[in-house]
Amino acid sequence: MIADVASSKRSGEPRIPVEDRLFSLVLALLATETGLLKSEILSTVRGYAERYDDRGGNANLERQFERDKDEIRDLGIPLETIESPDRPGDNQALRYRIPKGDYDLPVDVRFTPDELALLGLAAEVWREASLSSDSQRALTKLRSLGIEPREPVIGYAPRLRVREAAFEPIRQALDKRQRVRFRYLKPGEREPRLRTVEPHAVVLHEGRWHLHGRDVDAGAPRTFLLSRIVGDVQSLAGRPFDPPPADVQDRALADLRALRQANIADLAVTAGSDAEVRLGKRAVEADDDAGVIRLHYTDAAVFADELASYGPEVRVLSPSTLRDAVRERLAAVAATHRPGADR
Repeated sequence: MIADVASSKRSGEPRIPVEDRLFSLVLALLATETGLLKSEILSTVRGYAERYDDRGGNANLERQFERDKDEIRDLGIPLETIESPDRPGDNQALRYRIPKGDYDLPVDVRFTPDELALLGLAAEVWREASLSSDSQRALTKLRSLGIEPREPVIGYAPRLRVREAAFEPIRQALDKRQRVRFRYLKPGEREPRLRTVEPHAVVLHEGRWHLHGRDVDAGAPRTFLLSRIVGDVQSLAGRPFDPPPADVQDRALADLRALRQANIADLAVTAGSDAEVRLGKRAVEADDDAGVIRLHYTDAAVFADELASYGPEVRVLSPSTLRDAVRERLAAVAATHRPGADR
């Protein structure tokens, strides 16, 4: 009965986040000169102690500790194992510690308080599921170096949307070298088309995620903008496809950059406007007297959406295809706001 109550109490306790457990373990191992026995760690360190049973039966905790040791070493933290001279070869007598002198930052590396705070805030930005493990590792290392991630220097914690819903299933298929199937809506098409793709790389270009792979139906390589994938991504079971070249990611990015360089737009922007400030930062050429700037762009539809959002502050001089695309978007907005229009 007592065992049942104790077990119930442990299961009802809040689960300690993995980054908190690793942080507590690092602090404990830094604080000891002689090292800690595994039993001392499991019975006292936050994240283990809540589930430790002093009567035995801690096999799951011991396996968790072994995984945590590997994770700490992956962070670059020098975790040492010290064998007892009186009991050589006895794993239960092993002691663990982190030599503080080996873990401290080099003497010539110093951060200002603002830099430390920005490092912490940067680590907290990555909150999406696909990057949560990286975020946890970064936060653990920062905190164990004495950097408090929630330092209120800027006044708010940033949050960035780092991926579309299609990102995670495609990433998983990429790891397993499985084909994926999804519906893709190209600009100018009224209905999305079903695509079957062998994913070769997912790359970030101009702040947007792209899938590069072999379009099975077309029998040729294609690059897809993840934001244009409609609905769920389906992984197709079966024999993995052949691995792509090792430099496929670099090639995909090089192709996107080449496309951007080939696309040139001349824009007339209103002086002192938001368009002049924002677009002017990306200009490769500018005629201040005429109020004309020149920019490169990768995707005409995406760029037309952006330019239309500035309304009368920007006018496309060339190319004509981009000018027409912006006009279509502005006309659609005007039509939507006419009296009597369906909304």
